[in-house]
Amino acid sequence: MIYQISCPCLFGLESVLAGEIRALGGEEVQIISDGRVNFSGDARMIVKANLWLRTAERVQIMLGSYPASTFEELFEGMRRLPLERFIGPKDAFPVKGWSLNSTLTSIPSCQSILKKAAVKRLSEKYHISWFEESGPVRQLQFALLKDQASIFIDTSGIGLHKRGYRPAANEAPIKETLAAGILQLARIREDSNLIDPFCGSGTFLIEGAMMAAKMAPGLRRSFGCESWNELEGVSLRELFTEERDIASRQVIKDIPFTAQGYDIDPRSVELTVQNACRAGVSELVKAEQRDIGDFHTDLQRAVIVCNPPYGERMLEIQEAEDLYRTMGKVFEQRKFLNYYIISPDEEFERLFGLGADKRRKLYNGMIRCQLYMYFKGGVPLGGKPRKARERRA
Repeated sequence: MIYQISCPCLFGLESVLAGEIRALGGEEVQIISDGRVNFSGDARMIVKANLWLRTAERVQIMLGSYPASTFEELFEGMRRLPLERFIGPKDAFPVKGWSLNSTLTSIPSCQSILKKAAVKRLSEKYHISWFEESGPVRQLQFALLKDQASIFIDTSGIGLHKRGYRPAANEAPIKETLAAGILQLARIREDSNLIDPFCGSGTFLIEGAMMAAKMAPGLRRSFGCESWNELEGVSLRELFTEERDIASRQVIKDIPFTAQGYDIDPRSVELTVQNACRAGVSELVKAEQRDIGDFHTDLQRAVIVCNPPYGERMLEIQEAEDLYRTMGKVFEQRKFLNYYIISPDEEFERLFGLGADKRRKLYNGMIRCQLYMYFKGGVPLGGKPRKARERRA
């Protein structure tokens, strides 16, 4: 059985996710809107997508899409969908979702209408009037965009950014899926030297190590659809067992990759080490306490990726701006040193003292940011592109 599969992602990572899906074997891959990629595949592909996609937030089966500018249209559209293919008479089927630029703006009202429609459909199919919902959870999700309703059934359970290695984090951690997307844009390989001078809880370093070692990001966690046992006659438990075994055998243990983190906070350094251990990449990730003003590297080649702190209050903003100026002084611009810096500050390049070779709009949660990429020596502000200097003797 072939399903239409839909994966939401953070805004700005659609093309990265689409590339991941194609590499995994997904068919008919389409970026259908900001923050969502659709493709087709069978039950095994659903399992593989949950285990392997680094930038997807969830893996959902799309049940249908229809116009809905009134509650009646919303109800009737849901009632026409083949819910009985996925929801048994004892299964739980809660409803949640969101609305954007649509006439129907009340999320609780939409949830109530769609739940009633689901009950109506299933009552007709199973010839029962009451559902105990004591079985496995089949989470129904809806998206209302410009009066078009899309209905999905979620297979992931907890969001895919929850890899399982970060039970604790510092105050402002970057999301694992965003970190993975940035690292793919930075082209991390098994022979890369990765450095994060603001390592926090180690997310960039750990995601980079997992990527380099060909370790599936979902290898150490479970997924919502595993409790279903089967999907239209196909055993999901067996598929997960098989695919986990395949993924485990694909991990490369002996690689030249290195990941070095620095942070002024000793607790962050400790968190990085602990989380790397939980992720199974402790041999590849190192961390130590160091102020950004003391940053340097003697490596011939390295990729420096970071999410420097920023603030909302005036004092914090001033401190962040001073930090950007310091980075501009200590981040040496020479050949084979590449920098990828995410920041919401529109004045970052001016404060850093050098224009980026390329910028990409990304969202860190609800915060609009830019990924500033320096891989050709940067662009002097108001001048011609500067050639990267050769490594100092």
